[in-house]
Amino acid sequence: MLLASALPALADFRLCNNTASRVGIAIGYRDKEGWLTEGWWNVSSRSCETILKGPLASRYYYVYAVDYDQGGEWGGKSFMCTRDKEFTIRGFQDCLSRGYDRTGFFEIDSGEQKSWTVQLSEQAQNGAKPKSSAPENVTPPSATPDAAEPKATEQPQTDTTPAAPATPPPPPQ
Repeated sequence: MLLASALPALADFRLCNNTASRVGIAIGYRDKEGWLTEGWWNVSSRSCETILKGPLASRYYYVYAVDYDQGGEWGGKSFMCTRDKEFTIRGFQDCLSRGYDRTGFFEIDSGEQKSWTVQLSEQAQNGAKPKSSAPENVTPPSATPDAAEPKATEQPQTDTTPAAPATPPPPPQ
């Protein structure tokens, strides 16, 4: 007997951990109310996790990941607020004065796709950009701002000032 169903295609923001270690994930993005950072998702080695369910609502997403077992991190120069325990933080400015850590995230440009998968690997640790599900023929956005896109002044800060090291949450026992 053959069963078939007409289920809609999944549209999610997923992260795959292709390393031998457990990793902790924090994500930043813009929703209807402004910029938001959330963490921590614990992703086992050689597995994938859905971080955000449903069609992507933003073009730009920001990810920070830390290797629990071997040390190291996947980060970047877009600074957002985090903390060492589970968190949901509104806004990305004045992290330290608000009692949060200031952490460097790497940027994902989804090209307005409805779903996206980020692939973490050992080769991408310590600042190198991880692989993602970007189609190879995506044209970069034009210099003309689109009304739906965030203005440069609304993007997370990007600079070369060293971030205060974020202390990852302890791995699950």
